[in-house]
Amino acid sequence: MARIAGIDLPNHKRVDVALTYLYGIGRTNVKAVVEKSAIDGVKRIKDLTEDEIGRIGKVLEKEFKIEGDLRGEVAENIKRLREIGCYRGIRHTRGLPARGQRTRSNARTKRGRRQTVGAMKKDLRAKMEQSAKPAAKK
Repeated sequence: MARIAGIDLPNHKRVDVALTYLYGIGRTNVKAVVEKSAIDGVKRIKDLTEDEIGRIGKVLEKEFKIEGDLRGEVAENIKRLREIGCYRGIRHTRGLPARGQRTRSNARTKRGRRQTVGAMKKDLRAKMEQSAKPAAKK
């Protein structure tokens, strides 16, 4: 396996697909990386030489912010938004969508499982009623 920026790229994938495993590199950026490093994007990772892997690494290091650096920058941006108390920062703090999506019927991924309010299942309600009744005296 080729190791670039601390990430092991899968051997059986094409170069242009495998580079998208790096955080911060998408399909558009891959075209630029392959072009600047003068490597055929159709080649498989296992067929790359050490020289070619080194060229890809140098291009990524010089041209792009990837992996840990990018993750840190994104975290700093979110922290700044929270500190200044803007709308987007508040949405991040509350764990809600920050880009204007509706939350009345969707956003289950961000909001988590549904929490039903005011409705109980019949068997649970019956147990509650039984325990609430005082014992009859004889």
